[in-house]
Amino acid sequence: MKLARVILFTGQIEAMSKFYGDVLGLKKIVTNETGWQEFAAGGARIALHSGPSSPGRKGPKIVFHAKDVAALRETLVARGASFGKVRQGEMFCLCDGKDPDGNPIQLSDR
Repeated sequence: MKLARVILFTGQIEAMSKFYGDVLGLKKIVTNETGWQEFAAGGARIALHSGPSSPGRKGPKIVFHAKDVAALRETLVARGASFGKVRQGEMFCLCDGKDPDGNPIQLSDR
């Protein structure tokens, strides 16, 4: 099997589409479906589906690879993203944030 996409349900598809497209800079995959937006995210896609968002208490986290976590964080925060502090461990560097619906996202060089 091969992962094709992660689908996020959202009640605010326009704000989420702007976040994943304009703020994070993911390429939008053009479709003509109402209530559906899809973005290229490396080896898989992130899809937004209109409908109520109900992330679990410990739902999935979408992680984006970055060669330079601090530099990417700075770029994305300047575009309006919300991320916490960069944390440097012995083996890898990471930074946690959230999308407009509160879904956890992360930048990592791991």
